[in-house]
Amino acid sequence: MRCTTEQQALLEHYVKQILAAPVYELAVRTPLQLAPALSDALGNQILLKREDLQPTFSFKIRGAYNKLVQLCDAQKARGVVTASAGNHAQGVALAARELGIEATIVMPNTTPQLKVHGVRSRGADAVLHGESFPFALAHALELARETGRTFVSPFDDPQVIAGQGTVAMEILRQHQGSLEAIFVPVGGGGLIAGIAAYVKYLRPEVRIIGVESEHSACLQAALQAGERVVLPSVGTFADGVAVAQIGAFGFEVCRFCVDEVLTVSNDELCAAIKNIYDDTRSITEPSGALAVAGIKKYIARTGVRNQTLVAIDSGANINFDSLGHVAERAAQCGASV
Repeated sequence: MRCTTEQQALLEHYVKQILAAPVYELAVRTPLQLAPALSDALGNQILLKREDLQPTFSFKIRGAYNKLVQLCDAQKARGVVTASAGNHAQGVALAARELGIEATIVMPNTTPQLKVHGVRSRGADAVLHGESFPFALAHALELARETGRTFVSPFDDPQVIAGQGTVAMEILRQHQGSLEAIFVPVGGGGLIAGIAAYVKYLRPEVRIIGVESEHSACLQAALQAGERVVLPSVGTFADGVAVAQIGAFGFEVCRFCVDEVLTVSNDELCAAIKNIYDDTRSITEPSGALAVAGIKKYIARTGVRNQTLVAIDSGANINFDSLGHVAERAAQCGASV
């Protein structure tokens, strides 16, 4: 990857922000865990970055805390507003509680009750509005204008991106040997932007591969168009990535740091959830299983063997009553690898 001077300066800026991010005041360093059954079946070493083990069961706590802890005293006193499909919401709720900040969080009406409860149990005000994230976002921005509270973007903010980038810092410290590619779930682009900026600055030979639901592939559409586009509709099965437009700050990095974007179906996500369960006995939400589904598709297409591939297992906030559907679809589509 050849960067312009301006692009290299942007990556250096993010690396400095990532290294300085005080996320471990609340987040934890998650394990990079071998998936033995997947590795054997796929002929490669598959490592899972277990972000489902964060206090809010998702990586989002990193960016949320990094943003809130750096607000000025006046902003903290006024409170914050955000919009989220659920995982960022819980991160903001927990970070706000720890920092003594009032938080109002707008979530789509379709948000799993587990995530709504997760917000309210952490002391934040959860407001349900609209059928999907874009509607919740518009309402949250209006509330921020009306109340004077600071809007905390779930992905389109440099401090949020830097917080998420600490995932990459851990991966490169935990695995210092040969590394072919890191597969990253993509919703609004905050996670992949942070990971790509850090990895491409320090180890540019490592491929960064985004994985999107075929029902919300906003990064793939933007890269193909050469500019950010708004999808006419988004599917909500993978509710954690149900975003219609990639973030502006994230796209600034992704357009020259992301090597490839794959899309996967809902059935492929259900199969990947089972694969992860078989190896870890943990239950991943659909958006959390995107990277594993992407790895399976990548290996089937390229035939790559004997390489190390990392999947970001990004979250585990799935309603219990959804598991029957996931198990049924995994069985029907064949969850074997």
